[in-house]
Amino acid sequence: MKINKFTPDTKIFNEMDVNKKKESNSKDKFKEFFKEKLDGVNEKQVKAENISEDFIKGKEKNVHNVMLTTQEAKMSLDMAIQVRNKLVEAYQELNRMQI
Repeated sequence: MKINKFTPDTKIFNEMDVNKKKESNSKDKFKEFFKEKLDGVNEKQVKAENISEDFIKGKEKNVHNVMLTTQEAKMSLDMAIQVRNKLVEAYQELNRMQI
């Protein structure tokens, strides 16, 4: 269809479909990366809980190891919370933008 002597090129529309596929693939990669990191935080929390229980039961004698493990778990959880807060803040900022 010609409008004012302009013939649209169908190649442009084909490229749009390719870009949509790339976007969904990158979304999946981000989702997997984020899930992997959250699983790592969860593993540290479980490890810290287990070593604390072992210390209370008398199985673990090294207080230094218990403190290091629990602090590492605490710091990783704090980092995850800060990342979440920044993502929420960025999302809210994007919603406030006027188009």
